[in-house]
Amino acid sequence: MCWDLNIKLQQNIEKNFQVFCSLKMKFPIFPLNGAILFPKTNLPLNIFEKRYLQMVDYALANNRIIGMIQKKENEEYFNIGCFGKITNFTETTDGRYQINLEGISRFSINKIYNDDYKFVLIDGQILNFNNQTIDDDLSKKLLKVFKNYLDTKKIKFDTKGFNNLDSLNLGKIICVISPLDHLTKQMLLEYNNFGDFFENLISALEIEIKSTESSTIIN
Repeated sequence: MCWDLNIKLQQNIEKNFQVFCSLKMKFPIFPLNGAILFPKTNLPLNIFEKRYLQMVDYALANNRIIGMIQKKENEEYFNIGCFGKITNFTETTDGRYQINLEGISRFSINKIYNDDYKFVLIDGQILNFNNQTIDDDLSKKLLKVFKNYLDTKKIKFDTKGFNNLDSLNLGKIICVISPLDHLTKQMLLEYNNFGDFFENLISALEIEIKSTESSTIIN
């Protein structure tokens, strides 16, 4: 079985999402280590564990929303994650679910519910970025540093399409596709000011560049 959400349904989900949260509706969360979702980016997932198959069934039966979250070393949840809506669903012949999540909004956890499910439900507070305007020079600097990062890591990647992206989507996409560790990406997800997000993403990439160059010299 395979389906895609049509455009009208996607628009209705986005329109009603603020209402869902204001009504303290319960959303399932998926604590998949290393999988960081950002708003307006996509995350393909291959679901096979029974409790998370049930989680997807719950989401499909309700509002198609799943919150991606990370766990700390002490197994507690980070307080900030990102809600995503299921925009594509396929059930394989061996019973796995292959889904795509499209990021909607960052959230902070208000309350965790220990219901009778084997997965966890929460209600969450939507978090918007305080400042969503980025200076063109900062945007150009990020793209330049990212290209340098790819060259240093010897990663082949076509960045021509990036020239057509607005600054906000450029930053999110570079963060998602860069193989930075998940704790760094979690830190970036938690910034409320998009300018801070950009500055620290650039710093993280520059640190990786210097680390790679130092290792090359030593070897």
